[in-house]
Amino acid sequence: MMRSYATTMLSAAFSVSLGMLLMQPLPVHSLTSYANDFVDPSLILARNFSNVTVEAQATIVQWAQSLASEGPWTVTNKSVTPPSGDKHDYMSWAPYSWPDCSSVGNTTALTDEEVWTTCPYVTRDGEFNPDGRLVNDVGAFQDFSDAVLYNALAWALEGRGDYAANVATFVKAWFLDADTAMKPNLNYAQMQRGPDGQVGQHTGVLDLKCMTKLVSGVLILREGKAAEWTSEIDTGLTNWTNSYIDWLTTAQIALQEEAAENNHGTFYYNQLAALQVLVGDKDAAKQTLQKYFTTQYTWQIAANGDQPLESARTRPYHYRAYNLAAMITNAKLGAYVGYNAWNLTTSNGTTIKSALDFAISQSAGKETASELWPDVVAVGAIYGDADGTYTKYILANAGSTYPEDAQFLWNQPFSDSGLVKATATTTTKKGESTSVSGASGNDASADNGAVGVRGGSWGVVLVAGVAGVALAML
Repeated sequence: MMRSYATTMLSAAFSVSLGMLLMQPLPVHSLTSYANDFVDPSLILARNFSNVTVEAQATIVQWAQSLASEGPWTVTNKSVTPPSGDKHDYMSWAPYSWPDCSSVGNTTALTDEEVWTTCPYVTRDGEFNPDGRLVNDVGAFQDFSDAVLYNALAWALEGRGDYAANVATFVKAWFLDADTAMKPNLNYAQMQRGPDGQVGQHTGVLDLKCMTKLVSGVLILREGKAAEWTSEIDTGLTNWTNSYIDWLTTAQIALQEEAAENNHGTFYYNQLAALQVLVGDKDAAKQTLQKYFTTQYTWQIAANGDQPLESARTRPYHYRAYNLAAMITNAKLGAYVGYNAWNLTTSNGTTIKSALDFAISQSAGKETASELWPDVVAVGAIYGDADGTYTKYILANAGSTYPEDAQFLWNQPFSDSGLVKATATTTTKKGESTSVSGASGNDASADNGAVGVRGGSWGVVLVAGVAGVALAML
């Protein structure tokens, strides 16, 4: 389909503007993977970005290019074969599971393979077993989902077909190509290992929580009618997804995850609702989200805003931020399908905002403080920040680089504290290109975004391919 002259000129003008920004000596952001997020494609495709997001846009393009250089990713590219004997089966090992070989009775040193199948394994909550990433389908999927999101966003920002082509290539490799395609199940996800642990656990469903990011990227290309996103690819992915939804809604371990009372259950609903959106079943997605907000959500936030099931864990700051990200993602998905969950209250009369307000009152201690920052910006954008509480918190804790983070594009309006000085070409609602200069510390114009780790200052979770760390946090 040929684009109109106005659209073509607009895309070119915006690309030149963003390209000029990228030529400036901006610090390079560390690649960061947020716990989860859903980006409404209509907000991105409207291309009505305010000036305060211009540095976040540059970050998105940087991340898209960096991630694209690492792909494609496949489940068949692993050195250990699942118990099924088929590398097309997704596989991961439980991250907090550790071997206890004291009762095995061996007289010589065990090989790694013998340890994995012979020694009983025990769980140490919050303690990562480093050999768990020797099988890294979980890290590969996280990189893949981030690459899809940021390359789709870069396509929308710059109008270059190579970004959309990257997404098409990555999706085909992971889901569709006969030699590399993943089977639509998680039967061997988060295996505990040991003589009785050669099957997946319900916690392994969490490994694909970032399907929500992937769906966001695909929707941007689909609704934006990117030429590189062909009907063949779209149909193939839809068919694969329908098969996976069948597994996700019938397999025993999947249903156990659905029933989980803590962040596991919250992320399950992220994943299922996003996939139902992908296959065009918004009614089912709405029902899925209604189920979450009338079950788990009702008991997850206490009267004081605490999340008791997360605070009871070994890393309470992390788990509060983690579940909060999943709750926010469910609410964003709800908004997309016509279900407003932002002001729904729990049985204790609390809301998502209540959970954020409690979380920012707690010290991170030795935990990673930046995990909470994307949640702060997202909540501030939705509920407002009339007294500047959230802006002051972010400025005091994240520092002056926070408008440069990717999520700052779609989590708007949120004040940039007068920090953004660049000039960008933006789009009016009539599709006309206009120049916007300067920035207001109280800018309330509509933008949509992500959160970025800027020079290490937003150290949420380094992308798996770079660091290979803590991707599926029980």
